[in-house]
Amino acid sequence: MAAKKKTVKKKAAAKKPVKKAAVKKTVKKTVKKAVKATAAAPKPLKAIKEPMTKTQLMMTIAERTDVSKKDVAAVFDCLADVVAAHIGKRGAGSFTMPGLMKVVTQRVPARKAKKNVPNPFRPGETMDVAARPAFTKVKVRPLKKLKDMVG
Repeated sequence: MAAKKKTVKKKAAAKKPVKKAAVKKTVKKTVKKAVKATAAAPKPLKAIKEPMTKTQLMMTIAERTDVSKKDVAAVFDCLADVVAAHIGKRGAGSFTMPGLMKVVTQRVPARKAKKNVPNPFRPGETMDVAARPAFTKVKVRPLKKLKDMVG
């Protein structure tokens, strides 16, 4: 009898992977169909006369990508966090949005106060220049795709 039980267990064990493989194949087929359906490129946007608000932008992206508005808002928030981590204190100092723009920080050193400096606007007069603390500039530089969109 013990031999019969072992054979039954082997048969049951052999059947389970076959079912999983069949399920995986059907899942792959449905995923491929869904990808093909969403892969159809949406129509290009017409020229927009007035700048969009954040809400309008999120709605447009949500409609064109078939993603919920809540998910698009989460992506925007995450993107803001990633940019802040890159350009904040102790960050890398630059962030690149591939193909569109590069955000770079530049440290400007402090300036000492100066007295009796020639006034560039009124020759012959002197002026005092106030001290200025050090600060960080943020520059946004366009990349090739963005330049091509405009030109």
